[in-house]
This record gives sequence, structure tokens and C-alpha cells, in this order.
Amino acid sequence: MARNSLRERHLVRRLFQLYGGLALYGASSALLVRSGLGLEPWNVLHQGLSERTGLSMGVVLTAVGALVLLLWIPLRQRPGLGTVSNVLVIGAAMDATLALVPDAHGMTVRVVLMAAGIVLNGAATGLYIAARFGPGPRDGLMTGLNQRTGVSVRLVRTLIEITVVVTGFLLGGTVGVGTLLYAVAIGPLAQVFLRVFEVPGRADGTTVVAAGQPQQAILRS
Repeated sequence: MARNSLRERHLVRRLFQLYGGLALYGASSALLVRSGLGLEPWNVLHQGLSERTGLSMGVVLTAVGALVLLLWIPLRQRPGLGTVSNVLVIGAAMDATLALVPDAHGMTVRVVLMAAGIVLNGAATGLYIAARFGPGPRDGLMTGLNQRTGVSVRLVRTLIEITVVVTGFLLGGTVGVGTLLYAVAIGPLAQVFLRVFEVPGRADGTTVVAAGQPQQAILRS
């Protein structure tokens, strides 16, 4: 009975981190949108597509995530609960936050929103990845290409993100100082929060440690 109780608490903790992290990821990305000072790479693309289609950024994010997930089939990647939840939760959280937070006026407010968005995005990344429910669709694309081509994860990620930033910018997405600061800060922030939100030992005495492949392919939404 005691062991089952520990397992249940362990699972509840992981689920809380998963969905809390995904919701925070969407909300923090919305803060970057409202700052108007630049978005993370994939959201430059999402914003550009949103401008062109008239769809909300959250809807576009969800649709792109689903399309990327289809690319997992030839790459022989297997989705987990976190993968599917990533597609469904982040876009909804982003749209909800955008509906609540107005456009920023004044450079001070914009800078605060940008800084908060970047830091909270790092925290969300740590929460989500440490839960260990599977990678996001874009992370799976990167690691899948790495496994199929032999090209390093770092190079694959760089090439993909350059492509989405350039494409998004040409479509009307916002590239600015926030984009640069995000690129520089998200890795170190994610590493710190991975340690902060490390899931404690399971009932069998082992520990879930945020290490290995997830650290090589930090969440990109």
C-alpha cells in the first residue's frame, strides 16, 4: 500500500510538472509577443503564419506542431504523452494569455515583459523536460534527423531554427533583441531549472534525473 501511494504521488508530481510547464511555456511565449521586442525562433514562424492566415498564434502553433509530428513517421520516432500534450496545451495557453495581456506601451514595460517571458520560458522548459513524458514534436524532429542522418543535434537544431526564423521573418514575424537574448539565455536557464525541478526518487529507489538527450535538444515550441 505504501509503495503504491508513493508511486501515485510520484506520478501526480510528474503530471503536474508536465501540464504546468506546458501552460507556463505558452504563457511566457505570449509575454514575448506582447513585448514586441522579438520572439523565440519557432514563434517567429508562427507569428508570420498567423499574420498571413488570420488565425491566432495559438491555433497556428498547434497546427504546425501537428504537421511536425507527422514527420516523425518516416523518422521512426515514437510520441509520448508529453508529445501529444505539447501540441494541444501550449497553443491554448498562449491564446488565453494573449487575450488577457494587452499590448505593451512604453519601453520599460516592454523590456520587463521580454525579460519575464525569457526567464519563465526557461522555467517552463525545466518543468516540462524534467517530467520525462517524451519530447515535444520539434525536439523529436531534431533528434530524429540526428539519428537518421548522423549530423549532430546542435547542427540540426541550428539549421532548423535558422530556417524557421528566416521564413517567419519574411512572413511578417517579429525578430529583435528578444530573439537574440532568448537564443543566448534559454540554454543556461533551462539547465538551471532542470536541476531545480528534477523529479525526486521513485518508489523503487531510483531517481529521475534530467540528463542526456533532453538536455541536447531543449524544448522549442
